[in-house]
Amino acid sequence: MKKILLLPALVLTLATTTSCDTLHTAVANSGGTIYSPSQTSTPSTLEMISGLKQALEQGTNKSVSQLSAVNGFFGNAAIKLLLPPEAQKAEATLRKLGFNKLCDDAILSLNRAAEDAAGKAAPIFVSAIKQLTVQDVTNILLGGQKDAATNFFKRTTTSQLTEQFKPVINKSLSSVGATKYYGSLVTQYNKIPLVFNKLNPNLDEYVTQKAIDGLFYRIAQEELNIRTNLSSRTTPILQKVFGYVQKKTS
Repeated sequence: MKKILLLPALVLTLATTTSCDTLHTAVANSGGTIYSPSQTSTPSTLEMISGLKQALEQGTNKSVSQLSAVNGFFGNAAIKLLLPPEAQKAEATLRKLGFNKLCDDAILSLNRAAEDAAGKAAPIFVSAIKQLTVQDVTNILLGGQKDAATNFFKRTTTSQLTEQFKPVINKSLSSVGATKYYGSLVTQYNKIPLVFNKLNPNLDEYVTQKAIDGLFYRIAQEELNIRTNLSSRTTPILQKVFGYVQKKTS
């Protein structure tokens, strides 16, 4: 009962600060017991924060889990990595010359590298979620943008994801054979007579960016799903907060 009585004071504190630490600590200390979706039709500040955090954790965990699995990238046509644009002409030429397996192996290996890197994203998203301010919560939930949470992650995690992914991609490109396959493809193409625009076999930057793009694509899908699909709201607080948000922003 004491925690319920303390709610107005906690809400007032949160509403008048942009301190990430204060917000995170207050929500963590509440233990979730102060939330009762049946208390009122309008979510409290803490309920809004808790609901958004649950949604972000659900969306990022699901995205990371799916993309880091075998065929997470390779089996998804929307985000499957193809050869770099400058190499696609070479691919077409090599396929005409009968090097289909070489091209297929190179493409598969790029996707395996992206899948390896995706598993490193979870702690970065957890850290970003902890940095949410009350203003962030308001903008994400009530700003009217269906991809506001995804944009929040792009703004707060892209540089860290790039930093974390690059060494993993580099190592993975070697371990899954991408460096070998793509290097062979480049070498084979560069041997063709009258080829003047030689290809560069460096893949790290390209695969890193594509892996991050694919990750944000999946997160955006999960965000839209929880905003619009009742069955994706798997807890009472998610049902209350996003039911309210859907009414306010529709």
